[in-house]
Amino acid sequence: MNPAVGLYLSIPFCKAKCSFCNFASDAFGATRMDAYVDRLCEEIREARRTAEALGAQLESVTDSLYFGGGTPSLLSAEQFQRIFSAIRDRFEIAAGAEVTLECAPGQLADKTLEELLRQGTNRISLGVQSFVDHEAKAVGRLHTGAMCETEIERLRAAGVPKIGMDLIVGLPHQTEATWRESLERTLASGVTHASVYMLEVDEESRLGREVLSGGGRYGAASVPEEDETAAWYEIGCEILNGNGMRQYEISNFAREGYTSRHNMKYWRRLPYVGFGLDAHSMLAAGEDAVRFQNVDDLDVYVGDAAQGPLAIFADKEKRPEPEWVGREAAFEESLFLGLRLIEGVDLGSLREKFGRAMVAGTMPGLSDAREAGFLAGHGDRVWLTARGRLASNEVFSRLLAPATT
Repeated sequence: MNPAVGLYLSIPFCKAKCSFCNFASDAFGATRMDAYVDRLCEEIREARRTAEALGAQLESVTDSLYFGGGTPSLLSAEQFQRIFSAIRDRFEIAAGAEVTLECAPGQLADKTLEELLRQGTNRISLGVQSFVDHEAKAVGRLHTGAMCETEIERLRAAGVPKIGMDLIVGLPHQTEATWRESLERTLASGVTHASVYMLEVDEESRLGREVLSGGGRYGAASVPEEDETAAWYEIGCEILNGNGMRQYEISNFAREGYTSRHNMKYWRRLPYVGFGLDAHSMLAAGEDAVRFQNVDDLDVYVGDAAQGPLAIFADKEKRPEPEWVGREAAFEESLFLGLRLIEGVDLGSLREKFGRAMVAGTMPGLSDAREAGFLAGHGDRVWLTARGRLASNEVFSRLLAPATT
């Protein structure tokens, strides 16, 4: 029996663009948002034809829907109704499916929440980032810590069974004391899930560009040193793990029974399909799978509705090429994605699926990483140590030794 497919719905709209954000999202007007929803619904209804054009398998049953962004909660109740109608036209939503909405505190209207619950939404992830007001304000967030706490209570009272939040360590003006405050308020809120991300410094965000250039805008001069951020991340792991929120992936923590079903699909290489701007997909095809993504330009994505949604795939100059995942690449993905999980990977299972020679080819890299203190293991199971989780990219580069089939 083939696994149910996960659906990701990209909603790239925000009230304001955060300085640390490197996603394809921005602030747009209501007319633009409505045209986007029209195109999104068209794309959903054409999903099977799109998969067939790529030679991919697309299951008709979904057990995980994830509205990400951007700030999906900015859509109206009527717009969500249209999107769910398009989904139900092409997919069967399994009983007990996990339906997640990303939401900025204070940016979810009562009517919209009512419609989302009517459609089966049972998990909301709040983009808190920090409970400390001056830290949140420094990166363009529009909420206060008190607003976050009020929002959590409101969602709980409305009957949302799963409430999570995102936190960022390494924000401008952050100190160890203020980071501990955000962790303590997270635990006191009683949320069922928390994601902890270390601030990314790259040229894809305004804050990252300022940090790299030595500029002073967006609080860049007040960003903590990398060593401090790493130490605070470890403090976060210790505090959350010690208070009932078990770490199950490098950046994710959950109370018992509340891991993110949708995100587990990514790490376990289960099929998912993304709809909307810059959305990514992985479906079974050929020897293993095909990965493909939508364009990241809103004008190109919305385009001319008369051309139909497949226009974004048909025009090779306007969309990224699909990536065909063969046996060797599938092995590498299974190893690297599996190592993101705290449980690690079972080398015996990899041998059974990919062959002894494939696993043997990576053993020198695994041994090297263990000697460096990045990996630990017992029997056939290996996992990243706390040090390894902080240097996961370095670990994965060590494991890229040529494998023979």
